[in-house]
Amino acid sequence: MKLTDMFSLKGKVALVTGGGRGIGKFIATGLAEAGADIILTSRKIKNLEATAAELEANQKVKAVAIACDMAKEDTVEAMLKEAVAKFGRIDILVNNAGATWGAPTLDFPLEKWDQLFNVNVRGVWVLTQKVARIMKEQGGGNIINISSVMAFRGSIEEAHPAVPYNSTKAAINLLTMNLAVKLAPHKIRVNAIAPGFFHTDMMAYIDKPEFKPVRDAIINEIPLRRVGEIDDMKGVAVFLASDASQFITGHVMVVDGGQIAK
Repeated sequence: MKLTDMFSLKGKVALVTGGGRGIGKFIATGLAEAGADIILTSRKIKNLEATAAELEANQKVKAVAIACDMAKEDTVEAMLKEAVAKFGRIDILVNNAGATWGAPTLDFPLEKWDQLFNVNVRGVWVLTQKVARIMKEQGGGNIINISSVMAFRGSIEEAHPAVPYNSTKAAINLLTMNLAVKLAPHKIRVNAIAPGFFHTDMMAYIDKPEFKPVRDAIINEIPLRRVGEIDDMKGVAVFLASDASQFITGHVMVVDGGQIAK
């Protein structure tokens, strides 16, 4: 197989959760540039529709937006039914949708702990199981879970007062490895991407002058002395989604500018 063919996603259909902005949008853009048709889903349809229109206009692929709350199984079922009706198959699943919520550790409410695990772990599992059944019937597929560098470390209270978040992403890492083993007989590969600090809508506040000390502190933690941008995520996502990584499964790829190596 030629190298250019190995990285091509033409003829593939990718489902990206939380694909309307941020890391999800970065990944969806990369997959579309490689030729994949895109299904975008999250709770907020406005961002999804804007991104879908952008992908169709710029990449000349098919892109649809379908609202879905990953914490509610009935909406997951409805979203998948619509997606399969439109495209007939799902070749790539990117589990990017997630949540965080901050409060002092000693006061962190149990209901918010449960909410984060419900979205970040249970929601990923529910969708993955359903999509894996589709992939098994069609002869294989490719699943990419979005973890975080926080899955590998603790975080100080002042910078990240969201005690369950790190644990939810650590759970995603092991779920990735476990499913890679269990789904391999069905020709389904399962990998994860663990991003560090990326320049997303959520992180845009650090560009304001008053947050310069925060930005400087973040940059100081990263050996490459910058945060990630869209191109830093697109290439990794296309690699893991394509035949270029056909002998890789159960791997968590850290994309953090060297942060956790320091």
